[in-house]
Amino acid sequence: MTLIARTRARAVETLSLDSPHNRNALSAALVGELADALTDAGEDTGVRAIVLTHSGNTFSAGADLKDPPRPEALVALLRQIIELPKPVVARVTGHVRAGGLGLLAACDIAVAATDATFAFTEVRIGVAPAVISLPILPRTDPRALARHYLTGERFAASEAVATGLLTTCDSDVDKALDPILEGLRRSAPDALAETKRLLTARVLEAFDRDAADLTALSARLFSSPQAREGMTAFLERRDPAWVV
Repeated sequence: MTLIARTRARAVETLSLDSPHNRNALSAALVGELADALTDAGEDTGVRAIVLTHSGNTFSAGADLKDPPRPEALVALLRQIIELPKPVVARVTGHVRAGGLGLLAACDIAVAATDATFAFTEVRIGVAPAVISLPILPRTDPRALARHYLTGERFAASEAVATGLLTTCDSDVDKALDPILEGLRRSAPDALAETKRLLTARVLEAFDRDAADLTALSARLFSSPQAREGMTAFLERRDPAWVV
């Protein structure tokens, strides 16, 4: 079963997360297939930019708790998006949770529908947004992010824009994307690559400095007793034992 749908129009390659049965959760298979699709698009001289979008009502629900990717594989995917020499634009018409926000933050431009919702739900299952912090922390407002990281609350697209997770939101996502994609089509490929390198330098510094420590933290937390209780409670649709 193909988990990434691919289409192309006027030099823009659209990669769509296409695993609606589990709300596009980041399984080991989906992460691997997305990495392959990004490699193909990055090497194809006929591609000027990439749109990352989704099927169903959820961009991504985060890590697939039944088949999670290795932390190292998720780090590699996030870095691949950032280092790709072509702009990657997120198109979100549904909801984004946990690890899905890492994908969103790795993209160069992110546009969402005004009724999309967002949440860092890791703390509610006994883990932390460790690996996804690599692209998120350098690109967002730390005071606003603290509330979202620590409480796991849902927040609106307008708040995601204010925080820095989104570029913009609009009731008509494709209308908002039109001038962005037109601008990318009018831009010289080598100039786009060099400009992207300027914009991502600070994010890549975070990867170089913190990736190993955050990968180890993620692995430790996911194997902890609290994480086992949190994930079991989630799958059983009940509150974990620590809820007061």
